[in-house]
Amino acid sequence: MSDAIRVETLPSGLTVVTEEMTRVETVSLGAYVAAGTRHEQAEENGVSHFLEHMAFKGTESRTAAHIAEEIEAVGGHINAYTAREQTAYYVKLLKEDLALGADIIGDILTHSSFEPEELERERGVILQEIGQANDTPDDIIFDHFQETAYPGQAMGRPVLGTEGVIRSLPRHALTNYMRAHYGTRNVVLAAAGNLKHEEVVRLAAKHFADLPTSSPDMPHAAAYRGGEFREARDLDQVHIVLGFPSVSYSDPDFYPSMMLSTLLGGGMSSRLFQEVRERRGLVYSIYSFTAPAMDSGLFGIYAGTGESEAEELMPVTLEELRRVQHDVTEVELARARAQAKSSILMSLESTGSRCEQLARQIQILGRLMPVSEMVAKIEAVTIDDVCRTASRLFRATPTLAVMGPADKVPALPSITETLAA
Repeated sequence: MSDAIRVETLPSGLTVVTEEMTRVETVSLGAYVAAGTRHEQAEENGVSHFLEHMAFKGTESRTAAHIAEEIEAVGGHINAYTAREQTAYYVKLLKEDLALGADIIGDILTHSSFEPEELERERGVILQEIGQANDTPDDIIFDHFQETAYPGQAMGRPVLGTEGVIRSLPRHALTNYMRAHYGTRNVVLAAAGNLKHEEVVRLAAKHFADLPTSSPDMPHAAAYRGGEFREARDLDQVHIVLGFPSVSYSDPDFYPSMMLSTLLGGGMSSRLFQEVRERRGLVYSIYSFTAPAMDSGLFGIYAGTGESEAEELMPVTLEELRRVQHDVTEVELARARAQAKSSILMSLESTGSRCEQLARQIQILGRLMPVSEMVAKIEAVTIDDVCRTASRLFRATPTLAVMGPADKVPALPSITETLAA
């Protein structure tokens, strides 16, 4: 680990991690909460995302306008996001304004007011966001894919929540959830940029002192099921997500799965892009992705194609999935390694990316992983590792989500039979 990176746990239980980057003039600071959609109960689905929205809508000492004005008065930027296992609140500012950033992030995490008028206004905004997602096929198809892979579970529910739940979610659901999940042992405060570790620790002790010290219960283990979802819509394109159960962050095949995704559908030189788009012209967009979690994961392929091309698209895609189980070249693996390494190394230049990486490593691995170790794990992936991982993933029960004129897309039995051949 670099001497510029330091970790400290305060007496309250709050973990503070910093990286000093003396050659930049800015600093990023974020509070990363190890709670997201999969930590919600069915009757509160969407509460994590609702909290993210409400964070900037006023505290006991600041109105929503004051929060925006204070940050922008110093040329700073403030934002947040919600994921399935994490919610993050972060700022990026000039180095001399670090104290202001810590004050505001601390304030919204410990003294948000949840004024009824603001809450109802933001409820309407979220309902519009849900409506917009439902009107965007290449967005909402991923929610259907997730729900089909993990039916009846928090892991399969949408991050935005559902319209019915959001309309009826009471104020106390937000405050109770925040009290239960936003405790010091569930939050990592990360900062990167032109800073001093001791100063960040001092600011953390001052502005996050009112975080509760409770430790939330662990979520239920994810149980992959798989299956098929189809929705007929009058669309110009057929939107398809085909996926399989994949690996967690801690699985030995985590890095081989990354290389597999990259060489299969991770860029313009990937197999799927070259074969499906460049040689055959069947799609405008096709790519693969990995979605690891603490105890499970998904491997998926998205494609958007025309109705007349859909019938040809799936057999071509399945043939690539079948072939990669036993036929990978050193040239394409080397290219995948280079892409993965460059992505990691380029992210080191961003203070915001460094914050997120540091926090996630502590929350996922329980330690910081040096860049040299990550690069070594990528370099160690062999052709046999990639082929073995492909066979492990693609011979499991698939998940298929299709939206649009979908009658020409093969059903699951034919997918399973093709990949097992």
